[in-house]
Amino acid sequence: MKISIQGVGVSPRQELQDLITEKLNKLDRLTDRITEAKVILRIEKAEAPANKVMEVRLGVPGNDIFVKKQGDSFEELVQKTSDVLTRELKDWKEKVQGK
Repeated sequence: MKISIQGVGVSPRQELQDLITEKLNKLDRLTDRITEAKVILRIEKAEAPANKVMEVRLGVPGNDIFVKKQGDSFEELVQKTSDVLTRELKDWKEKVQGK
């Protein structure tokens, strides 16, 4: 799977990029049909709490899987997004195998 991480108005630290890559690579255990993962990190309204946003689009056959989460820290968002993507991939896999 090809992973691209883009920061909009923020430069993600190497530790954060490594964490994102690690979590996304674990999704390969669920299916080998993920072609790519596009991650966008940004900060909205810098003075507001819970201003960090993470968007992930997984390329899978059929419809892509898209998750957007907002919270206080990017590390927290990586975990939340990973949990949702795991659930969504399991649902997608069941749907594909059910056809």
